[in-house]
Amino acid sequence: MAIVAVPMKTPELARVEVDDEAPATTVEELGPLYRQMLAIRRLEEASAKAYSQGKIGGFLHLIIGQEAVCTGAIAALRPDDYVVATYREHGHAYAKGVAARPIMAELYGKKTGLVKGLGGSMHLFDKATSFLGGYGIVGGHVPIAAGAAFASKYRGDGRVTLCFFGEGASTIGGFAEGLSLAALWKLPLVLICENNQYSMGTPLYRSLAVEDVSLRALAHGMPRDRFDGDDVIKVKRRIAEAVERARDTSEPTLVEVITYRFRGHSMSDPGLYRTKEEVEEWRRRDPLNRCRARLVEVGMAEDKLVALEDDVKAEIEDAVKFAEDSPAADDYLSYVEKV
Repeated sequence: MAIVAVPMKTPELARVEVDDEAPATTVEELGPLYRQMLAIRRLEEASAKAYSQGKIGGFLHLIIGQEAVCTGAIAALRPDDYVVATYREHGHAYAKGVAARPIMAELYGKKTGLVKGLGGSMHLFDKATSFLGGYGIVGGHVPIAAGAAFASKYRGDGRVTLCFFGEGASTIGGFAEGLSLAALWKLPLVLICENNQYSMGTPLYRSLAVEDVSLRALAHGMPRDRFDGDDVIKVKRRIAEAVERARDTSEPTLVEVITYRFRGHSMSDPGLYRTKEEVEEWRRRDPLNRCRARLVEVGMAEDKLVALEDDVKAEIEDAVKFAEDSPAADDYLSYVEKV
């Protein structure tokens, strides 16, 4: 049998909807979302700085560039709805209502952290805000999210579960299992693929035979959606449709949001597999800058914007100081003995 060489493709910028109109919004709606996105960006930047100084150990995966996805999606939820995320979950926890102080303290491995410093960057969890955690096993959390949605349906509590995952997880068995069960049992679950173009350092064209992850929904008779994630209001509106469907009819939806991370896969990844031109093109679509410009457009005064930004700066500086001043976590065995 002859072996046919497959030529390498040149990576292209993924766009779903070109030149689409920005959804209508107001200062009252957009202002809090901008503040949340900015706080997530500054939290991630402070984390990166602390990591480079040796104050944070282990792994650290940042969502710089992807803030509009978690912010917009979670804004479509009720406070008691569940969120299940990956190991790139600091922003998701913050968007769900977890304060910056315990997030930063957990990254520092301090006793005042969300899980008393024993979970670290990849395992944030907060029962009070229904944030059901970040998970380090790629794709392994999708069946867990299906389980949470099953519990909601069984109890009849009206809750919806959002499950975030990367496009790399769509090739994992756990994803296929969770998708199948959600469709079969009609679970109130919204599966959100944050497609940031790279599975670690592997581009889409080398990891997926069909690059449209949302098409997987068709095999299960499940609704699907696919759109660009650089406009936080668009994300909120589109995810809100899926959330409403899940709450009203207990019907799951698979949503793919095209986004981009400006940094490497983790702090140990310099991202040299990407061209400077590619990164700069995506930076021109920075969702944070886009959101700020839109706020000005809809009528927020510059002095109020600056005051908001100063407030965020103070909040993150306070969180860093809180983490640095907090006592170190107990070792695991000592903690188990106490409980």
